[in-house]
Amino acid sequence: MSIEKNPLQQRLPPRIATPSTPEQLLAEKQAREQKDAQVRGVTSIDAMRNAIKQASRSLPLITEVPRVGRSDAAGFRALAAQGLPFLMKGQALRWPLCNLPPSILRERYSHVPVRARVGDYINTAFAADRAMQDMSMREYLDLVERGTHALPPYLGNLELRELNSLCHWPAAFDKIGPPRYWLGPAGTVTPLHCDYDDNLFAQIWGSKRIFLAPPHHDEFLYPREANAILFGSPFDPEAPDYERYPLARQAALIEVLVEAGDMLYVPAGWYHQVRALTFSLSSNRWARAVPLALLDDAAVRAGVD
Repeated sequence: MSIEKNPLQQRLPPRIATPSTPEQLLAEKQAREQKDAQVRGVTSIDAMRNAIKQASRSLPLITEVPRVGRSDAAGFRALAAQGLPFLMKGQALRWPLCNLPPSILRERYSHVPVRARVGDYINTAFAADRAMQDMSMREYLDLVERGTHALPPYLGNLELRELNSLCHWPAAFDKIGPPRYWLGPAGTVTPLHCDYDDNLFAQIWGSKRIFLAPPHHDEFLYPREANAILFGSPFDPEAPDYERYPLARQAALIEVLVEAGDMLYVPAGWYHQVRALTFSLSSNRWARAVPLALLDDAAVRAGVD
C-alpha cells in the first residue's frame, strides 16, 4: 500500500538537521564557509567580514538614513559604493503586487504552503530549533485573524515564487539571490542582526520601522554567530536594557520608517531590527558577490594579489 505524501512536505524545503558531533559541526561549518566564499568571489568570509568592519570605521556618522528618489541601476550602484544605507522613496510603487490588495493572498494563493514562525520566534531567531510550523497560506491567515498568540505569527524569509512575476527588481547587483518574502500583521519582529551580504529591501504593503547600526559597532552589540554570514544581537533597541548590555549605549542606532513602495538599501554588515507597524508584506534580495563598498579592495577579492 502506498502512502500519500503531505503536499506541504513536498514543496517546502527540508528542515536543517543538526550534526551529531563537534567534529561534524566543524567540518560542515568549514565546507559551508568555503562554498560561500567561492560564490561571492572573496578570499574568505572572515576576510570579507573584517574588511567590511574596517571600511565602516571611515564612514561619516549619520543620524538619519538619506532619502533619494527613484534610481536606475547605475545610480544605485554609485550610491551603494559609499557604504551607507539609503531609502529610495516610491521605487517599487509601479510593481503590480504593490497595486493589488492583501485580500489577493486568500483569493489566489490560499493553497500555497508556508512555514510560519509561531511562538517565541524572537528568542529562538538565530537557533537551529526556531519555533516554526508548516501550514498553508489560508491556515496562516486564519491563524492571524484569530489573534490568539501574544507574538503575532510571522511568515519570514520565504520563497513565494508565485509572487515573483508581480515584482520588478532593478538590476542592482552582478549576482543576486532569489526574492524572499516577509508577511505578517502589526507587531511582527525580526530582532537585531546583521547579514554580511548587501541587501535590497522592498516594502510592498504597509509600513515598518527599522533600526540600523554600522558594522564596526558590533563591538557594542554583543554579537552571536548563527553562521559565517549571519550574526544576531540580544540587544533590543526598542526596549534597551543598558544594565544588561552597557556597551550598547555607544552604538549609533538610526531609526527609519519604510512605507509601501519604498526600497531600502542595507549595506553588508549593517545591523538592523525590523518591526511591522501595520499588516505588512515586504520582500528582499541579498547579493551573492563582493559587497559594493569593497569593490576597490583588492585584498578581499579572490584571485587578486
